[in-house]
Amino acid sequence: MRSGKGKIFILLLSLLFTSNLLIAQTDEQDEHRYALEFSLDFLKRYFEKDSLWHVTHPETSRSVRGLIHFIEKQPFDSIRMVIDDKLENDAYRYVYRLPEHVADSLSVPGYYPSFEVRRRMDKVSERLRKKYFESELSVPVSLVSNLEEKAGIIPPGQGKVLFERRIYEFPDSLQLPDVIPDSLMQSPGDFRRFLRLDSIRTILIEQKRVAYNDSILNAYRAELIENYRRQMFEQEREQIRRRLTDSVMVNNFQVLRQYNDTMIAVVNDSIALILGELVKYADFIDTTRITMSNLLGEESSILLQSNNPYYSRVWLKNEQNDSLRMMISSTGKRSMQFRIDDGVRFNRFRAQETKDFDFSTFTQRMSGLTGIREKYQVLTPWRIGGDGNIGFTQTYLENWKKGGQSSLSLQIVLKGYANYSRQDSKVKWENSAEIRNGYIRPGGEGAELQKNDDKFEVTTRFGVSAFKKWYYSAEANFETQFFNGYRYPKSLHPEPISAFMSPARTFFKLGLDYKPNNDFSLLLSPFTAKNVYVSDTVKIDQTRFGVDAGKKSAWEPGLNTDIFFRKKLTPEITYETKYKMFINYIQPIGNLDINWENLVVMQLTDHINMRLLIHIIYDENVLFPVEDANGIKIGEKPKMQLKEFFTIGFAYKINKQVTRTRRK
Repeated sequence: MRSGKGKIFILLLSLLFTSNLLIAQTDEQDEHRYALEFSLDFLKRYFEKDSLWHVTHPETSRSVRGLIHFIEKQPFDSIRMVIDDKLENDAYRYVYRLPEHVADSLSVPGYYPSFEVRRRMDKVSERLRKKYFESELSVPVSLVSNLEEKAGIIPPGQGKVLFERRIYEFPDSLQLPDVIPDSLMQSPGDFRRFLRLDSIRTILIEQKRVAYNDSILNAYRAELIENYRRQMFEQEREQIRRRLTDSVMVNNFQVLRQYNDTMIAVVNDSIALILGELVKYADFIDTTRITMSNLLGEESSILLQSNNPYYSRVWLKNEQNDSLRMMISSTGKRSMQFRIDDGVRFNRFRAQETKDFDFSTFTQRMSGLTGIREKYQVLTPWRIGGDGNIGFTQTYLENWKKGGQSSLSLQIVLKGYANYSRQDSKVKWENSAEIRNGYIRPGGEGAELQKNDDKFEVTTRFGVSAFKKWYYSAEANFETQFFNGYRYPKSLHPEPISAFMSPARTFFKLGLDYKPNNDFSLLLSPFTAKNVYVSDTVKIDQTRFGVDAGKKSAWEPGLNTDIFFRKKLTPEITYETKYKMFINYIQPIGNLDINWENLVVMQLTDHINMRLLIHIIYDENVLFPVEDANGIKIGEKPKMQLKEFFTIGFAYKINKQVTRTRRK
């Protein structure tokens, strides 16, 4: 037997070991609880609390929130399937944030703050003050011409008004009464003395008039020059401020976007890491109870749980009440293992035919699909399609005759085609239509809605094979606009300069079309008739579009060339150009029309693309006013018209083969 001291010593050792084990388990539990709370708070911030971060898909949001609620002792079952699917995709984004919602933008490297813009503008203002107020400055001659008429000087012979208005006063020696009494005119000497005083007064009045006019002219000239200096100062300062502001906005947007994309990637990687650990933890603590019943209705249950060797026994029964005991064990949350109890023994038996069932008849028969003949022939002579684009547009216009101005705008572009072509036929027929419409609302208070794009064009081309890739072709082209065009602002110029069918241009062409493939076409039309029609000559000046006064239409015979080219630069970027040139046979020199469109399309997603359109028009018959330095119209001449669109928006394409069937 052990002594009492030995028993006490052993008891103390066991208590010490047990206490250390409990402390270690407590510390581990506290650390695990802290990690769990941190993970839940991190997910709640981006999926529930922070309004600046947006969840990419609602299903993901519901699944992640369900996982959070499950960890917080709420039900959880099927959301793991959704979470696992997202975890397998490394590029999947759980949350995102807009660049303008970056809270610490001033700490982002490369971000240009507003106080730096003000400091730079202060330096610009100081430099411009030295340029315009402290240095010699050349002013326009027209600014200081005809100053006498503008300043309001005193004309010759009217200098006496200066003394009447008390601007000047006569000295006492030249004071004369309004009416000279007879007592002062006693002798011829008195008369000569008064004449001499009057002559001196006249000279003094003229001297004062000249001096007054000089001072007025100098003051008026100085005021004009000062105003001109101030105007040039403000104008150049505003131009520099706009350029600097625009460049800073572009720089800050790019910097914030790159920084925000990096932060989005970091946050999503952290979310994926935490989700993976929480899913494992949820799978570990989640349980599922399954209840099984035999033929007699006797129930047995088993608890399925990961890393838990829980098992249960089930008695299987048949109609004769024969029993067979099986053991079922849990191998995971979603799996079980069945085993026959070790105490069960079997007598081996051979297969017997029962219930008149012949096992020899149970054979698998294989048969093939033979003798199927073709019953239909599919004919596809027509192909229809098109595309539509809606997006915001950055617009630049220069000498655009139909009206408009540069701004941010909303543009709608609809294109469609219907082409007929058969392999066994030498005939092809191509039909296309295009509708473009765009609107802008310039910045500023009281800005009015304006139009910056308006086009409706229909083209049909019929061709018969000539030789190799050449076709004898005939084409009809019609182009006009839907809505009135104005010189904006409309409040200052209420009269329209163009309208529907004013003008309307029609081309009828006969010639040869070279078409080696669908991406290139060259149409040479030596027999072309161009017609310009203006339906409303009351509101619209038809002479602006080459139509003589008193007429509504004009036509010209000539040579026309149409070139179409399309090239896929990359799998996502496509370049397309359309070039049209018309030369008048009656006046071939100095009568050239050019219409050139260049389009670059970058496909960002299936239904989002970026489009850049540069449209150039030169028409000798479309005239623009020419003004002198004073803004007075001195004539008219043709100018190059330029339009540029930069659009990012929604796009949808259709390309369908029309079929027709015929039974053989």
